[in-house]
Amino acid sequence: MPKSQANGHDQDVRDLGLAAAGRKRIEWADRQMPVLRLIRERFTKEQPLKGQRLGACLHVTCETANLLRALKAGGAEVLCCASNPLSTQDDVAAALVAEYGVPTFAIHDEDRDTYYNHLRAVLSRRPTITMDDGADLVSLLHTEYRNQASEVRASMEETTTGVIRLRAMAQDGALRIPVVAVNDAQTKHLFDNRYGTGQSTLDGVIRATGVLIAGSIVVVAGYGWCGKGIASRARGLGAEVIVTEVDPIRALEAAMDGLRVMPMSEAATIGDIFISATGDKSVLGPAQFNLMKDGAILCNSGHFDVEIDIAYLNDTANQIERNVTNHVDAYHLPNRRTLYILGQGRLVNLACAEGHPAQVMDMSFATQALASRWTALGDPLPVKVHDVPQEIENEVASLKLAAMGIKIDALTEDQKKYLTSWQSGT
Repeated sequence: MPKSQANGHDQDVRDLGLAAAGRKRIEWADRQMPVLRLIRERFTKEQPLKGQRLGACLHVTCETANLLRALKAGGAEVLCCASNPLSTQDDVAAALVAEYGVPTFAIHDEDRDTYYNHLRAVLSRRPTITMDDGADLVSLLHTEYRNQASEVRASMEETTTGVIRLRAMAQDGALRIPVVAVNDAQTKHLFDNRYGTGQSTLDGVIRATGVLIAGSIVVVAGYGWCGKGIASRARGLGAEVIVTEVDPIRALEAAMDGLRVMPMSEAATIGDIFISATGDKSVLGPAQFNLMKDGAILCNSGHFDVEIDIAYLNDTANQIERNVTNHVDAYHLPNRRTLYILGQGRLVNLACAEGHPAQVMDMSFATQALASRWTALGDPLPVKVHDVPQEIENEVASLKLAAMGIKIDALTEDQKKYLTSWQSGT
């Protein structure tokens, strides 16, 4: 197996022989990503990233590959590593190296040491712009590679969990680089988090278990944008959906959406399938495990594997059966009940399926690409967490509508004047 950049090489992937298959998948996704394709064409002409070295810590999927192609077309030197040990598609990683010339450090199911060595491989190349999905790369930049922080113009953060971590760093005064909260862009979270996570999470559950969703009681922990999407898709497939929340506004919204809302201690006794989407730790733990039905299915759609207390299950189960079916582990508990954990408690849509559809990632990654251009051009940004500029949001949305063949109205000059005045009334 090739060694990592830390040992002087430009890649660490499972098998370069998979590259041709990976290229086919990347090209298939490209057909469904017209906005990003248009941006790649523009970048080829404009070269807005020329002179930048861009280190991306993202899920290494065929959709991500098309983002990296666009960034490279824009003149950047691009390299990448995985943002989660189970999210890498090995054929895509091979194609990035062999077909597109992108140094890549990612192997599906890599262990923790390898995962962090891959992050180090990217940072050892001294990137000037970074992209992150979960903030692991930025966290390492602020610890082991602290002396390089001044070389980084900015970082783009792709997911809710990462933005939470970065805002906490800013609050503590620990943040040393400008960060763009791409996750908080409307062209990202309203679509990627809701429609992408909703569909891909249920896809992961179904692929792993083959269970019939219709008639099942599905418990969704968290009613943020991801939770809303999961609940909507589960309901659409015929499930009875229960939502658990700690936020009174979101709980009220779920109730107004016609869903049952209750504490997890109550939901635990009746749920068939449990899906966490909170970004917090120990959402499902010993108190809930001991109440669950025999045969309950548990999975996590949050970024990190902390939402289900897997460590407790590993310590207390009488017996653990690994891969009773693909990506499903059975935990036989002392109370004679068995719980089934999907994807080792990691994000189920990538551990057990192939992640979001390309059509929705088209918007998220178009926003990423244009945010990268924004950070590369002009004066350096102040050190803080920045929102994506509204003009980028509008550009991505307009391009997506055009790609879908949808036209919308435009305000007349008189209407614009009315909306910016205060004199007119009843």
